[in-house]
Amino acid sequence: MTYRVCFVCTGNICRSPMAESVFRARVAEAGLEDLVEVDSAGTGGWHEGDAADPRTVSVLDGHGYDSDHTARRFQASWFARLDLVIALDTGHLKALRRLAPTQDDARKIRLLRSFDPAAGDDLDVPDPYYGGLDGFEECLEMVEAASTGLLAAVRNEVEGRAA
Repeated sequence: MTYRVCFVCTGNICRSPMAESVFRARVAEAGLEDLVEVDSAGTGGWHEGDAADPRTVSVLDGHGYDSDHTARRFQASWFARLDLVIALDTGHLKALRRLAPTQDDARKIRLLRSFDPAAGDDLDVPDPYYGGLDGFEECLEMVEAASTGLLAAVRNEVEGRAA
């Protein structure tokens, strides 16, 4: 059975598509692409149908990641098919918890940086949208750092299902 992960930020053009691309690459490197499905969405629909922000694309391409993306809005009905919903900041976490139809669904929601032991108490990935390219580079560093722990957690879940 496929394990499904969805990353969620505000408009689905900066942080969540970046996290989706990085984590999809980690899943492929681990040989889990047939067992783990990776996706992303936004809490709002302002950018539905748009490509990722050009700065996101630039940073992803510059670091060897795929940047093909079309923005969309997260729907409450998706909880039923998702195993893990990854919020990029505490605002998204709260919005997703309000959308969760059940307590079981709410328990599927985690902050991305909670998977990075070096993150400390600041678990938000700052929104780079209103800044320059350096904010997107910083965002990528945070996403990459958290992806290692996230991959370990997902691998544990996938192997647990197979046992």
